[in-house]
Amino acid sequence: YAVGLNSGLDALILSLVALFGEDSGYEVLVPSNTYIATILAVVRAGAVPVLVEPDLSTCNIDPEKIEALISSKTRAIMPVHLYGLACDMESIMSIANKYDLRVIEDCAQSHGSKVLRKMTGSFDIGCFSFYPTKNLGALGDAGMITSSDEEFISKVRALRNYGSERKYHNLFLGFNSRLDEVQASVLLVKLKYIDGITRHRQAIASIYNSKISDSASKPVYSEGGDHVYHIYNLRVSNRDDLRAYLLSEGIGTDIHYPVAPNFQPALKDYIKNSYPVSEKIHEETLSLPVSSAIEQKSAEIISEAINYWLQKNL
Repeated sequence: YAVGLNSGLDALILSLVALFGEDSGYEVLVPSNTYIATILAVVRAGAVPVLVEPDLSTCNIDPEKIEALISSKTRAIMPVHLYGLACDMESIMSIANKYDLRVIEDCAQSHGSKVLRKMTGSFDIGCFSFYPTKNLGALGDAGMITSSDEEFISKVRALRNYGSERKYHNLFLGFNSRLDEVQASVLLVKLKYIDGITRHRQAIASIYNSKISDSASKPVYSEGGDHVYHIYNLRVSNRDDLRAYLLSEGIGTDIHYPVAPNFQPALKDYIKNSYPVSEKIHEETLSLPVSSAIEQKSAEIISEAINYWLQKNL
């Protein structure tokens, strides 16, 4: 089943509310280097975010660090398929089954990504964002929840519409989070082209992977196609210097994300510890151009510029 919503953030919040109602104080495990929306959803649902360090090579939540953080209050794991690379869902689902936990996948960056021959978002509960910059983007905000749990989906459908299954009869304290028909119509058209969009991004990433020197840390690549490269994240020390050099050469880049969650002022009351692996990723990551607007020749020129800087500076 799939339920359209107003945004990816709403998808995460409504998933927790549909599962655990108005309960508060329960814990949800999330990666320590995720975008703030994942953690905001946990807080807004009345739960407590428990941060799990990522694996440095994949930048995804490290399954080997999950079990030690599970407590009697833990109810869910919220893995994030960061940058478009699918998490190790086999290990995560095994842990969830062992401790009777629900799994809510944050698929905001992983449209079309596969793991274990299954699409991300199909293991328990999947939450998608269709923000315009996503691989599958609408013209404005839009989101979706996917699941095979019929009872859960029925509650989500009510929650998105003021908690109502029947007009003017409200069963739950709901939300106004319906997917706008204009955005849905745009997404239905663009959905036909998602495979081509993915192949183009993978082709650009393949050039970066083969051309850029190994003195920089490049994304984990798999022949299985589990990376859809919503973001191509290169990691180097002196990241800001490289970014400035590339800009001087007319090459724009971005940083996803410059501030680690544990340093965000908005989260100071919820996150007390330090997370060195996450902090290292946030200090070193640089997002290279990888969208449908980038041509393969441009990727080669960008790779040459990066190699020139690396040779001079590393």
